[in-house]
Amino acid sequence: MNLMPRRALLLLALISTSGVVAAGGPSDARKLLENMTSAMSEMTYQGTFVYVRGAVVETMRITHIADATGIRERLYSLSGPQREVVRDQNGVRCIFKDSSSVVEDQVVVSNYFPELPLSVIDSSASGYSLETGGRTRIAGHKARLVSIKPKDKFRYGYDFWLQEKTGLLLKWALLDANHEPLATLVFTELTVGSSINVAEIESDSRAEDFIKMKTFSLENTVERQSKPRWQPEKLPPGFELTSHNRKSGSDGVYEHMVYSDGLAAVSVYVEQQAPGAVIKSGVSQLGTNNAYIRKRGELQITVIGEVPALTVRTIADEMARAVASN
Repeated sequence: MNLMPRRALLLLALISTSGVVAAGGPSDARKLLENMTSAMSEMTYQGTFVYVRGAVVETMRITHIADATGIRERLYSLSGPQREVVRDQNGVRCIFKDSSSVVEDQVVVSNYFPELPLSVIDSSASGYSLETGGRTRIAGHKARLVSIKPKDKFRYGYDFWLQEKTGLLLKWALLDANHEPLATLVFTELTVGSSINVAEIESDSRAEDFIKMKTFSLENTVERQSKPRWQPEKLPPGFELTSHNRKSGSDGVYEHMVYSDGLAAVSVYVEQQAPGAVIKSGVSQLGTNNAYIRKRGELQITVIGEVPALTVRTIADEMARAVASN
């Protein structure tokens, strides 16, 4: 008989037992996530993290300082195209050296650290449930797992690993319906408090290379309305209209609506197309986002969001019915 070496047995035992504790309830999970929100904003920290989304792998460096002068933050890339974001009392400024990072409309840089409106996520009408899990070590720090689990197939879930002592985020993963990661962020090194190198907050890029970030705008032609021209009669559970912009002009109608469940957001665009324009319908994937395009007469309906394909297709089909009836 071949016996497994003692060292291998010990390793197997460690793997089998590490990070295993009884799951905690929603109140424990909410408290931990509240601690994370406060820590990420109010503490001073510095570290290197790796962000993985499909075939894209980015290594980033962050310095976040919270002191009597306010909050200052610098985030910049260590691999791939140059990316840098600086946040301070003067607003948010950035550098993107690859053209794929720029789109036609004014868009704020994708946030590497998700915002969590807890009052919505753990409400009785929420499409999510909160749960605590096991413990492990990440970047030399003890970490506790907190999960945001979807109650249906219309949204993704999250796993967060938080530093037990402070609540700082050490790792997160965006998970599909099979609990497979669509995107992951993990710190490989993290320093907290007075031990950080304060000099790293200063950018070595030229001031003229930065552009000031602006929120989404349709310039001065936007008509803000309380009710969009078209509204789906049915939406996936928990999703509600949160913003609406409309533009009318010689080039036709442009309407933009955002629907959200408090955590995930879906953009819906209804645009008039030139007569005879070819519109290719169907689902496409853009990183962790899914997009669905439909044609209804001379109108193109585009739905995009960091949600499952089922969600964007469902909303697009309902919007097409609304367009057809009006």
